[in-house]
Amino acid sequence: MLQRTSVSVNIKERLDFSCALVDAQGQLVANAPHIPVHLGSLGVCVRAVMRKMKLSPGDTIITNHPAYGGSHLPDITLITPVFSETEKLIGCVVNRAHHAEIGGRTPASMPPDARSLAEEGVVIYPDYLIRNHEPRWDRIRQILLSGKYPSRAVEENLADLKAALAANINGREALLEMVQFHGLEQVLRYMNRLRKHAAQKMRDTLHNIPDGVYESEERLDDGSPLKARICIKDGHCDIDFSGTGPVHNGNMNATLAIVHGVVIYVMRLLINEPLPLNDGIMEPLHLRIPDGLLNPDFSGLPEECPAIVGGNVEVSQRLTDTLLKPFNIMACSQGTMNNVLFGSDHFSYYETVCGGCGASKEGPGASGVHHHMTNTRITDPEILEFRYPVRLELFQIRRGSGGAGFYHGGNGVIRAIRFLEDASLSVLSQHRIEQPYGILKGEPGMPGRQYIVRLDGSHRALKSVDGANILKGELFYIHTPGGGGWGHPDKKGNDF
Repeated sequence: MLQRTSVSVNIKERLDFSCALVDAQGQLVANAPHIPVHLGSLGVCVRAVMRKMKLSPGDTIITNHPAYGGSHLPDITLITPVFSETEKLIGCVVNRAHHAEIGGRTPASMPPDARSLAEEGVVIYPDYLIRNHEPRWDRIRQILLSGKYPSRAVEENLADLKAALAANINGREALLEMVQFHGLEQVLRYMNRLRKHAAQKMRDTLHNIPDGVYESEERLDDGSPLKARICIKDGHCDIDFSGTGPVHNGNMNATLAIVHGVVIYVMRLLINEPLPLNDGIMEPLHLRIPDGLLNPDFSGLPEECPAIVGGNVEVSQRLTDTLLKPFNIMACSQGTMNNVLFGSDHFSYYETVCGGCGASKEGPGASGVHHHMTNTRITDPEILEFRYPVRLELFQIRRGSGGAGFYHGGNGVIRAIRFLEDASLSVLSQHRIEQPYGILKGEPGMPGRQYIVRLDGSHRALKSVDGANILKGELFYIHTPGGGGWGHPDKKGNDF
């Protein structure tokens, strides 16, 4: 429903949205197979909102605030409670969709040089989009037009929010039909059983991993450390992120919801069985997330809160590879979403660019795909060129960019876009300096790079997180990283 009724390229074509069902306690029960960085954090969001606001029949809550389980400001979440005929809360249907424009210092709302939350766009504290069946569109419009950096595409925002609301209403009706057919007690019973089943599968998986302490460290391209100490004992797991860097002075700050999303995703990978992603997976786990890059303070005014847009898209990827690293099951993937954003006062565009997956004990890494925390499409060339003043001139596999190994890492891609009018360009990426690691003596993947070919033929190199004005006729090139290799290239299969 959300895909069919939305109007933006980012939601309708790129599928940058997620839908899920949570129970009456705000625990994630089941979800569509959408975007892991969204899905694992939706339960956190609902629980935070439930602590602040009363949920009643006929309500729908809207928010994008990082203190209430938000990921970054472009991701707007709608929460619709579902009640039985006796007004017993059954659960909530919830969706989160990325709006390619929500204000901020630059078009497409991911300014590379932002230093505060306010600079990244419109901050929506938990509020009622629908209150007792009465819509409040005028209020939402006022919010989108508020602040120093209001949205540049309010009508598109409102259209996509109406699509998101339609999706939640559709989900609410489907859940009520299930209750009518099976009975309320049966539905609640099986919600609980799904959670218990996931918790038991997680315990079984942890029992099959040798007890011990597994330590891991990765560094962002600017040197900021990501550290994890994973202690597994008797079917339980403690993860301590002490030693991770302090609050980032740029936009590479994550939120507790993002960290939760990464952990539940990685643990789901370790289970390696068909299983609905739900909060039961987290029952045997305990997280320690000290104040800092993974747990900033968002209690102040937006002008006082740290910027977070890169924490959602980039730190989530790097943290996933940090947690996978000590288990030797998979080499580092490209570890970035390669966020490309451009626009002007009258249009905003956002895409993530695919790359190479790390090889694993199962085989070579895939080439030219999205992976881990993102699960979106890239825009089709026909739609990209029809909707925006650009021309796609090159899109190909970056041969040789995957790391060598017993199993070879996947290759990244090369993508070139020519601009047909002047625009503001932003990139948020990682693994431009740090190489994606190989595992068991497999070789690392090649780091990525990006640059502008100016009208005079000169090249302007762009850093991992960077921005520039690009002129009509100029070309933007991005070379995405390859994945790391698994195992020594000269080893034989029986040597592992």
